[in-house]
Amino acid sequence: MDRDVPVPTGPVLTVLGELVVDLLPVPDADAGPEGTAPHYVARPGGNALNVAVAAGRLATPVALLARLGTGPMATALRRHAELSGVDVSGMVAASEPVSLAVVGLGPDGSPDYGFHVQGAADWQWTDEELAAVLPPATAVLHVGSISSWTPPGSEAIARLAERLTGTALVSVDPNLRPMLAGGPVGAALGNDPDGVRARLDRLVAVADVVKVSAEDLAWLEPDTTDLDDAVQRWAARGPALVLLTDGGAPLRVARPGRPVLHRSPPEVTVVDTVGAGDSLAAGLFSGLLAAGVTGRAALEQLADDDLLALVDDAALVAALNCTRVGADPPTAAELAAAKEQRAARTA
Repeated sequence: MDRDVPVPTGPVLTVLGELVVDLLPVPDADAGPEGTAPHYVARPGGNALNVAVAAGRLATPVALLARLGTGPMATALRRHAELSGVDVSGMVAASEPVSLAVVGLGPDGSPDYGFHVQGAADWQWTDEELAAVLPPATAVLHVGSISSWTPPGSEAIARLAERLTGTALVSVDPNLRPMLAGGPVGAALGNDPDGVRARLDRLVAVADVVKVSAEDLAWLEPDTTDLDDAVQRWAARGPALVLLTDGGAPLRVARPGRPVLHRSPPEVTVVDTVGAGDSLAAGLFSGLLAAGVTGRAALEQLADDDLLALVDDAALVAALNCTRVGADPPTAAELAAAKEQRAARTA
């Protein structure tokens, strides 16, 4: 198949996960005389696609490993990645359908999801498929979200993460969706809370980087009250770096045996927060690769000041994404302009 993006040859960020079509509401559209027919716009989404697109727009060498399902949006999902500079040669043609999420937005822009994902392509990874598409130059492997804790493909993803430990930085983002992790819908996918927690424990045990939200933490550890203590405990489980996001509250940065650091996110006018966490992760990976941090030892040796500078840039990537509808992360030029504006304000 023809490609529009050259295959990266240097150190590569490899993102592995699902592709989701997000149906986002059009706030000002007429819902019909009885108000029963809300209008939606279809946008490409999903944790993996969002992270890969955000990294590609930041001019980072990035490959996306995904099972491209059937349906009229499949071509659009692939093209969305290509237009952002993502290597899509790792997309596996699948016979199952594309995943669909119907999104509602709260007053603060936070999303609520209704999923149509049973039997979708994203959960069917095999060891053989992953071995065939993994880029040899993978320096960072990012896994997470629904595909990382939904069987049967979650087993193949975990085995890949375990094989790459010590040869690439492994990043994990639980990115939980409670209705898919438990209850009747979760059960239809083969998920229950204990099983999901066990699968995530397996990934965290081999992860070098973990990004987890306070919302996810509340589901995983419902008795948690002290977020500083929680993020320190997570760092003690094996990762060299844990980032705990908490909406517009300060971001917590934890490393084993060190005090928790706090960084306030930039203040922006929020349209919605869809894709914010994915954009932050991509900003961090882009910064690490640009700094030559492609292994565990280099990450452990990174000075706090240098790490916090990368975290601040990543938070700015996420903030810029929040100023737009849906997952729409900034380009490298837009990030550079925003950094100049920020520097001018603080000068």
